[in-house]
Amino acid sequence: MKNCYCGAKILFERCCEPKINRNVKAATAEELMRSRYSAYCIQAADYLVATTHLSTRKFHKKSDILDWSKSNIWVNLEVISTSEDKVEFKAYYLDESLKAQIHYEKSTFTFDNGSWFYVDGIFN
Repeated sequence: MKNCYCGAKILFERCCEPKINRNVKAATAEELMRSRYSAYCIQAADYLVATTHLSTRKFHKKSDILDWSKSNIWVNLEVISTSEDKVEFKAYYLDESLKAQIHYEKSTFTFDNGSWFYVDGIFN
């Protein structure tokens, strides 16, 4: 048993796993973003597709998500800032060559029909 991939100081089984298994809904955009990061860590591509808003889902192929998820070793998540529908974060990972990389994104989320969804992001 270990702390959650998202950086919370609680167990994965009590933090992001219930969201990924769809037993619990994310209560905020930040919670959704953290659970999506954890989903990348465990290659839960179905969850990543399901939590992408229908308006942009066509741009996110499950096979591409799974390939990117598997080809990297996810090291750490740093949340920089949050608002009701935006989350700025850095995801630290090792690429296929084990070279340290940082995925920096300002993500936009929307609350639709009782659930939070990822819409898109600005990448730096």
